[in-house]
Amino acid sequence: MDSGMKKYLEKAQVLIEALPYIQRFNRKIIVVKYGGSAMIDQELEKQVIQDVTLLKLVGFKPIIVHGGGKEISRWSSRVGLQSNFINGLRVTDEPTLEVAEMALSKVNKNLVRMVESLGVRAIGISGKDGGLLRVDKDRPGGRDIGYVGEIKSVDVGVLLDLLEKDFLPIVAPLGLDDNYHTYNINGDEAASAIAKALHAEKLAFLSDTDGVYTDPDDPESVISEITISEGMEMLEDGTITGGMRPKMLNCIDAVKGGVGRVHIMNGRIPHCLLLEIFTDKGIGTAVINDDAERYFRAAGPGREKSHGTTEDR
Repeated sequence: MDSGMKKYLEKAQVLIEALPYIQRFNRKIIVVKYGGSAMIDQELEKQVIQDVTLLKLVGFKPIIVHGGGKEISRWSSRVGLQSNFINGLRVTDEPTLEVAEMALSKVNKNLVRMVESLGVRAIGISGKDGGLLRVDKDRPGGRDIGYVGEIKSVDVGVLLDLLEKDFLPIVAPLGLDDNYHTYNINGDEAASAIAKALHAEKLAFLSDTDGVYTDPDDPESVISEITISEGMEMLEDGTITGGMRPKMLNCIDAVKGGVGRVHIMNGRIPHCLLLEIFTDKGIGTAVINDDAERYFRAAGPGREKSHGTTEDR
Protein backbone atom coordinates (compact mmCIF):
# COMPACT_ATOMS: atom_id res chain seq x y z
CA MET A 1 0.00 0.00 0.00
CA ASP A 2 1.45 3.33 -1.00
CA SER A 3 1.75 6.19 1.50
CA GLY A 4 -0.98 8.22 -0.19
CA MET A 5 -3.57 5.46 0.13
CA LYS A 6 -2.51 4.80 3.74
CA LYS A 7 -3.11 8.47 4.55
CA TYR A 8 -6.64 8.33 3.12
CA LEU A 9 -7.41 5.12 5.03
CA GLU A 10 -6.28 6.78 8.26
CA LYS A 11 -8.69 9.62 7.57
CA ALA A 12 -11.47 7.12 6.95
CA GLN A 13 -10.68 5.41 10.26
CA VAL A 14 -11.01 8.72 12.07
CA LEU A 15 -14.49 9.20 10.58
CA ILE A 16 -15.50 5.65 11.52
CA GLU A 17 -14.30 6.20 15.09
CA ALA A 18 -16.40 9.37 15.25
CA LEU A 19 -19.59 7.72 13.96
CA PRO A 20 -20.92 6.24 17.23
CA TYR A 21 -20.42 9.56 18.98
CA ILE A 22 -22.26 11.43 16.23
CA GLN A 23 -25.11 8.94 16.61
CA ARG A 24 -25.07 9.14 20.41
CA PHE A 25 -25.16 12.94 20.64
CA ASN A 26 -27.32 13.75 17.63
CA ARG A 27 -29.80 16.49 18.61
CA LYS A 28 -28.34 16.65 22.13
CA ILE A 29 -27.42 19.92 23.81
CA ILE A 30 -23.75 20.54 24.52
CA VAL A 31 -22.70 23.68 26.40
CA VAL A 32 -19.17 24.91 25.75
CA LYS A 33 -17.59 27.35 28.20
CA TYR A 34 -15.00 29.18 26.12
CA GLY A 35 -12.33 31.13 27.97
CA GLY A 36 -8.68 31.31 28.91
CA SER A 37 -5.72 31.76 26.60
CA ALA A 38 -7.56 30.21 23.65
CA MET A 39 -9.53 33.45 23.45
CA ILE A 40 -6.50 35.64 22.85
CA ASP A 41 -4.66 33.42 20.36
CA GLN A 42 -6.23 34.03 16.96
CA GLU A 43 -5.33 30.62 15.54
CA LEU A 44 -6.68 28.76 18.59
CA GLU A 45 -9.79 30.92 18.54
CA LYS A 46 -10.36 29.96 14.92
CA GLN A 47 -9.94 26.26 15.72
CA VAL A 48 -12.37 26.37 18.65
CA ILE A 49 -15.03 28.02 16.49
CA GLN A 50 -14.38 25.47 13.74
CA ASP A 51 -14.92 22.67 16.28
CA VAL A 52 -18.19 24.10 17.58
CA THR A 53 -19.42 24.79 14.05
CA LEU A 54 -18.66 21.20 13.06
CA LEU A 55 -20.62 19.95 16.07
CA LYS A 56 -23.56 22.01 14.86
CA LEU A 57 -23.31 20.77 11.28
CA VAL A 58 -23.26 17.07 12.26
CA GLY A 59 -26.46 17.41 14.28
CA PHE A 60 -25.46 18.51 17.78
CA LYS A 61 -27.04 21.49 19.53
CA PRO A 62 -24.06 23.47 20.84
CA ILE A 63 -24.29 26.63 22.94
CA ILE A 64 -21.23 28.77 23.62
CA VAL A 65 -20.94 30.61 26.93
CA HIS A 66 -17.84 32.78 26.76
CA GLY A 67 -15.69 34.60 29.23
CA GLY A 68 -13.62 37.67 28.58
CA GLY A 69 -11.55 38.30 31.67
CA LYS A 70 -8.35 39.02 29.79
CA GLU A 71 -10.17 41.40 27.44
CA ILE A 72 -11.77 43.19 30.39
CA SER A 73 -8.38 43.54 32.10
CA ARG A 74 -6.82 44.86 28.89
CA TRP A 75 -9.48 47.52 28.41
CA SER A 76 -9.47 48.40 32.13
CA SER A 77 -5.73 49.03 31.91
CA ARG A 78 -6.22 51.23 28.84
CA VAL A 79 -8.61 53.53 30.70
CA GLY A 80 -6.55 53.54 33.90
CA LEU A 81 -8.65 51.15 36.00
CA GLN A 82 -6.87 48.66 38.24
CA SER A 83 -8.05 45.05 38.17
CA ASN A 84 -8.59 43.57 41.63
CA PHE A 85 -9.83 40.09 42.50
CA ILE A 86 -11.26 38.47 45.64
CA ASN A 87 -11.68 34.69 45.70
CA GLY A 88 -11.14 34.68 41.94
CA LEU A 89 -13.95 37.19 41.31
CA ARG A 90 -13.28 40.59 39.75
CA VAL A 91 -14.11 43.55 42.02
CA THR A 92 -16.58 45.42 39.81
CA ASP A 93 -17.47 49.03 40.58
CA GLU A 94 -19.58 51.08 38.15
CA PRO A 95 -16.68 52.15 35.86
CA THR A 96 -15.36 48.57 35.75
CA LEU A 97 -18.85 47.25 34.98
CA GLU A 98 -19.13 49.65 32.06
CA VAL A 99 -15.79 48.45 30.68
CA ALA A 100 -16.75 44.80 31.30
CA GLU A 101 -20.02 45.10 29.40
CA MET A 102 -18.27 46.80 26.50
CA ALA A 103 -15.48 44.20 26.37
CA LEU A 104 -17.88 41.24 26.62
CA SER A 105 -20.05 42.67 23.86
CA LYS A 106 -16.99 43.00 21.63
CA VAL A 107 -15.98 39.39 22.31
CA ASN A 108 -19.54 38.17 21.78
CA LYS A 109 -20.06 39.79 18.39
CA ASN A 110 -16.63 38.72 17.18
CA LEU A 111 -17.54 35.10 17.93
CA VAL A 112 -20.84 35.55 16.09
CA ARG A 113 -18.94 36.89 13.08
CA MET A 114 -16.58 33.91 13.07
CA VAL A 115 -19.40 31.35 13.27
CA GLU A 116 -21.39 33.11 10.55
CA SER A 117 -18.32 33.11 8.30
CA LEU A 118 -18.34 29.30 8.45
CA GLY A 119 -21.90 29.07 7.19
CA VAL A 120 -23.77 28.57 10.47
CA ARG A 121 -26.34 31.04 11.77
CA ALA A 122 -25.41 32.43 15.18
CA ILE A 123 -27.00 34.93 17.53
CA GLY A 124 -25.13 36.63 20.37
CA ILE A 125 -27.00 37.46 23.55
CA SER A 126 -26.20 38.13 27.18
CA GLY A 127 -27.84 36.80 30.30
CA LYS A 128 -29.80 40.04 30.38
CA ASP A 129 -31.76 39.07 27.27
CA GLY A 130 -35.11 37.35 27.65
CA GLY A 131 -34.65 37.09 31.43
CA LEU A 132 -32.04 34.37 30.87
CA LEU A 133 -29.98 34.99 34.03
CA ARG A 134 -31.40 36.62 37.15
CA VAL A 135 -28.99 37.31 39.97
CA ASP A 136 -28.52 38.47 43.51
CA LYS A 137 -25.51 40.45 44.62
CA ASP A 138 -22.62 38.08 45.31
CA ARG A 139 -20.87 38.71 48.64
CA PRO A 140 -17.99 36.20 48.91
CA GLY A 141 -17.05 35.85 52.55
CA GLY A 142 -19.49 38.65 53.34
CA ARG A 143 -17.45 41.21 51.38
CA ASP A 144 -19.01 43.70 48.97
CA ILE A 145 -17.18 43.39 45.64
CA GLY A 146 -19.54 45.56 43.62
CA TYR A 147 -21.64 44.53 40.66
CA VAL A 148 -20.84 40.83 40.70
CA GLY A 149 -23.88 38.59 40.47
CA GLU A 150 -24.69 35.20 41.97
CA ILE A 151 -27.19 33.39 39.74
CA LYS A 152 -30.52 32.66 41.43
CA SER A 153 -32.65 31.63 38.44
CA VAL A 154 -32.30 30.68 34.78
CA ASP A 155 -35.03 31.04 32.15
CA VAL A 156 -33.83 29.08 29.13
CA GLY A 157 -36.81 29.96 26.96
CA VAL A 158 -34.80 32.27 24.72
CA LEU A 159 -32.12 29.59 24.21
CA LEU A 160 -34.67 26.90 23.37
CA ASP A 161 -36.30 29.24 20.87
CA LEU A 162 -32.95 29.91 19.18
CA LEU A 163 -32.07 26.20 19.08
CA GLU A 164 -35.50 25.37 17.65
CA LYS A 165 -34.91 27.91 14.88
CA ASP A 166 -31.51 26.32 14.15
CA PHE A 167 -29.33 29.13 15.53
CA LEU A 168 -26.15 28.65 17.50
CA PRO A 169 -26.53 30.80 20.65
CA ILE A 170 -23.48 32.62 22.00
CA VAL A 171 -23.94 33.93 25.55
CA ALA A 172 -22.07 36.66 27.42
CA PRO A 173 -22.05 36.27 31.23
CA LEU A 174 -24.09 39.26 32.34
CA GLY A 175 -27.35 39.25 34.31
CA LEU A 176 -30.00 41.41 35.95
CA ASP A 177 -31.13 41.66 39.56
CA ASP A 178 -34.72 42.26 40.71
CA ASN A 179 -34.24 46.01 40.21
CA TYR A 180 -32.89 45.46 36.67
CA HIS A 181 -29.36 46.51 37.51
CA THR A 182 -26.65 44.86 35.40
CA TYR A 183 -24.19 42.48 37.06
CA ASN A 184 -21.04 40.77 35.85
CA ILE A 185 -21.12 36.98 36.35
CA ASN A 186 -18.34 34.42 36.56
CA GLY A 187 -18.33 32.67 33.18
CA ASP A 188 -17.93 29.17 34.63
CA GLU A 189 -20.89 29.74 36.93
CA ALA A 190 -23.00 31.01 34.03
CA ALA A 191 -22.14 28.00 31.85
CA SER A 192 -22.88 25.57 34.68
CA ALA A 193 -26.23 27.17 35.49
CA ILE A 194 -27.31 27.18 31.85
CA ALA A 195 -26.23 23.56 31.32
CA LYS A 196 -28.18 22.46 34.41
CA ALA A 197 -31.31 24.33 33.39
CA LEU A 198 -31.18 22.70 29.95
CA HIS A 199 -30.23 19.23 31.31
CA ALA A 200 -27.41 19.31 28.76
CA GLU A 201 -25.79 16.06 27.70
CA LYS A 202 -22.34 17.57 28.12
CA LEU A 203 -20.72 20.68 29.55
CA ALA A 204 -17.17 21.37 28.37
CA PHE A 205 -14.87 23.84 30.10
CA LEU A 206 -12.05 25.08 27.86
CA SER A 207 -9.36 26.29 30.22
CA ASP A 208 -5.59 26.75 30.48
CA THR A 209 -5.03 23.39 32.18
CA ASP A 210 -5.06 19.80 30.94
CA GLY A 211 -7.56 18.80 33.63
CA VAL A 212 -7.43 17.73 37.27
CA TYR A 213 -4.06 16.51 38.58
CA THR A 214 -3.38 14.14 41.45
CA ASP A 215 -0.06 16.01 41.72
CA PRO A 216 -0.09 19.60 40.40
CA ASP A 217 3.69 19.39 39.89
CA ASP A 218 3.44 16.29 37.70
CA PRO A 219 1.96 17.00 34.22
CA GLU A 220 1.52 13.24 33.71
CA SER A 221 -0.88 12.92 36.66
CA VAL A 222 -4.02 14.14 34.87
CA ILE A 223 -7.08 12.15 35.96
CA SER A 224 -9.17 10.88 33.04
CA GLU A 225 -12.35 10.52 35.08
CA ILE A 226 -13.34 11.62 38.55
CA THR A 227 -16.57 11.02 40.45
CA ILE A 228 -18.39 13.61 42.52
CA SER A 229 -17.27 11.93 45.76
CA GLU A 230 -13.64 11.76 44.60
CA GLY A 231 -13.76 15.41 43.59
CA MET A 232 -15.17 16.47 46.96
CA GLU A 233 -12.46 14.47 48.75
CA MET A 234 -9.74 16.20 46.70
CA LEU A 235 -11.27 19.58 47.50
CA GLU A 236 -11.39 18.80 51.21
CA ASP A 237 -7.83 17.45 51.46
CA GLY A 238 -6.36 20.37 49.50
CA THR A 239 -5.30 18.43 46.40
CA ILE A 240 -7.45 20.77 44.29
CA THR A 241 -6.61 24.40 45.00
CA GLY A 242 -6.40 27.82 43.35
CA GLY A 243 -8.39 28.50 40.19
CA MET A 244 -9.25 24.82 39.78
CA ARG A 245 -11.22 24.86 43.04
CA PRO A 246 -14.21 26.98 41.87
CA LYS A 247 -14.11 25.19 38.50
CA MET A 248 -14.40 21.78 40.19
CA LEU A 249 -17.24 23.05 42.39
CA ASN A 250 -19.08 24.20 39.25
CA CYS A 251 -18.47 20.81 37.62
CA ILE A 252 -19.83 18.93 40.63
CA ASP A 253 -22.81 21.25 40.87
CA ALA A 254 -23.59 20.72 37.17
CA VAL A 255 -23.46 16.91 37.39
CA LYS A 256 -25.64 16.95 40.51
CA GLY A 257 -28.02 19.22 38.62
CA GLY A 258 -28.57 16.74 35.79
CA VAL A 259 -25.79 17.37 33.27
CA GLY A 260 -24.62 14.06 31.79
CA ARG A 261 -20.87 14.65 32.00
CA VAL A 262 -18.69 17.67 32.57
CA HIS A 263 -15.30 17.92 30.90
CA ILE A 264 -12.31 20.09 31.75
CA MET A 265 -9.85 20.31 28.87
CA ASN A 266 -6.97 22.47 27.72
CA GLY A 267 -8.27 25.00 25.20
CA ARG A 268 -4.69 25.55 24.01
CA ILE A 269 -4.64 22.08 22.44
CA PRO A 270 -5.68 22.45 18.78
CA HIS A 271 -9.18 21.06 18.13
CA CYS A 272 -9.51 19.88 21.73
CA LEU A 273 -13.30 19.61 21.47
CA LEU A 274 -13.14 17.23 18.54
CA LEU A 275 -10.50 15.12 20.30
CA GLU A 276 -12.69 14.91 23.38
CA ILE A 277 -16.03 14.19 21.74
CA PHE A 278 -15.13 12.20 18.63
CA THR A 279 -12.30 9.92 19.79
CA ASP A 280 -12.33 6.82 21.97
CA LYS A 281 -9.74 8.08 24.42
CA GLY A 282 -10.68 11.74 24.69
CA ILE A 283 -8.59 14.28 26.56
CA GLY A 284 -8.77 16.19 29.83
CA THR A 285 -10.82 15.20 32.89
CA ALA A 286 -14.44 14.06 32.90
CA VAL A 287 -16.47 14.66 36.07
CA ILE A 288 -19.16 12.00 36.47
CA ASN A 289 -21.80 10.80 38.91
CA ASP A 290 -20.78 8.30 41.56
CA ASP A 291 -22.93 5.61 39.96
CA ALA A 292 -21.83 6.29 36.37
CA GLU A 293 -19.91 3.52 34.63
CA ARG A 294 -16.33 4.57 34.03
CA TYR A 295 -15.11 4.82 30.50
CA PHE A 296 -11.54 3.87 31.42
CA ARG A 297 -10.60 0.83 33.46
CA ALA A 298 -7.30 -0.03 35.08
CA ALA A 299 -5.38 -2.50 32.90
CA GLY A 300 -2.07 -3.58 34.36
CA PRO A 301 0.62 -0.91 34.01
CA GLY A 302 -1.46 1.18 31.62
CA ARG A 303 -5.10 1.95 30.98
CA GLU A 304 -7.43 0.82 28.25
CA LYS A 305 -10.83 1.78 26.98
CA SER A 306 -13.84 0.10 28.54
CA HIS A 307 -15.87 -1.89 26.04
CA GLY A 308 -19.12 -0.38 27.24
CA THR A 309 -21.31 1.79 25.05
CA THR A 310 -20.40 5.29 24.00
CA GLU A 311 -22.98 6.44 26.55
CA ASP A 312 -20.47 5.45 29.22
CA ARG A 313 -18.26 8.38 28.30
